[in-house]
Amino acid sequence: MTTPNDSPGGGATATGLTQNMAGALAYLLGPITGILFLVVEKDNRFVRFHAMQSTVVSIAWIIVFYGISFFSSVPLLGWFVDILTSLVLGLGGFILWLLLMWKAFQGEEWELPVLVEFARKQLG
Repeated sequence: MTTPNDSPGGGATATGLTQNMAGALAYLLGPITGILFLVVEKDNRFVRFHAMQSTVVSIAWIIVFYGISFFSSVPLLGWFVDILTSLVLGLGGFILWLLLMWKAFQGEEWELPVLVEFARKQLG
């Protein structure tokens, strides 16, 4: 979904970048760049959406990853949890990260079903 108020290619933002580039870069370092873009960008709704979604998704992914990794210390089950965590969450998280960056760069507000509601509430 493209933003109705902004040009499709993206105009300049408070960072001096186009909104597409700023939206994609908001995902680069997860919550670090998400929060940075939230602080710097006050007006561009597209960039703020991607910055908030980046922050929420990254923190949720970190919590799930370490929550599941905690069970790796359980005997016999630990190796299975390690493989599950590394392959499924690691690869899945990487693919999701690339997809979110690509969608932002394409000018789309691609929303994750569960977390986007929380992210939008935070933006007001």
